[in-house]
Amino acid sequence: MQKNKNVVELIDITLSFQDRKVLVDLSVNFQSGKVTALFGKSGSGKSTILQLINGMIIPEYGKVKVFDDCFDYQQANILRLQIGYVVQHVGLFPHLTIEKNISLLGKISKQSIKSMNERTRFLMDTVGLSQDYLNKYPHQLSGGEQQRVGLCRALFLKPPLLLMDEPFASLDYSTRTGIYNYFKILQETEPCSVIIVTHQFDEAETLADNFVWLENGKIKSQGNKSDFPSIKTDYLAAL
Repeated sequence: MQKNKNVVELIDITLSFQDRKVLVDLSVNFQSGKVTALFGKSGSGKSTILQLINGMIIPEYGKVKVFDDCFDYQQANILRLQIGYVVQHVGLFPHLTIEKNISLLGKISKQSIKSMNERTRFLMDTVGLSQDYLNKYPHQLSGGEQQRVGLCRALFLKPPLLLMDEPFASLDYSTRTGIYNYFKILQETEPCSVIIVTHQFDEAETLADNFVWLENGKIKSQGNKSDFPSIKTDYLAAL
C-alpha cells in the first residue's frame, strides 16, 4: 500500500467538453486502502474523474496525482498496469476463453504460464466461478458471471488501485447483492484502494468507506461511512 495517505489527488481540476464545463475547479483526495463511492446525477462528472485518474483525459487546468506523483502521460501504459478498471458492460473479448480473458494482462506483462494459471484459478475460486468455466466463452455465462470475470481480469496484476465505473448497474438486485459479497471477500483477501462510480445509494452504503457526492462538476458533499444516513434523504430526492 502507498505510503501517502492518499492514493489519488485531484488539484484544482477544470475540464470542458464542447464549451460545457464538466468539472469546475475541483479538488478532491482519495484515501489509500479505502473504498470511495462517487455518486451523483448523470452528467455530474463521475466517470470523467475515473478517466482523468487513468490518464484517458488530460485536464485543461489542474493536476492529477496518482501514487504521490503527477500523472506522466508519456508513461501512461506503464502506469495503467497498476490500475485495475471495471466497467458496466464488462468488455470481455468474445473470441477469447474465460481463462484467456482473465489472464490477458499476465500475458502482456510476460508472466510464465504457470504463474498465470495459478493466478487465474485463485481469482476464480475467490469470486465463486467454477473451474469448469475456464474454457467457456463470455456468451456462455450469465451477466453476473461475466461481471465477476471482469473483476478477476482487473485484479489479475494485484493493482494497488481499482477503478469501477457503475460495474453492477445492468444486473438485477439479487445478482448485484451476491457480487457485493464476492467484492468484500476480495477486499479482505487482497485489499486495495477502490474508487467506484454508482447511482445506487444502497450500493455505496454497502461497499464504501467514504463517499464523494458530485453535482454539476462540483462537490456537493463528502464524508465517511458514518455520514451516509445524514445525506440519504437529500440524495434520493435529488435523483
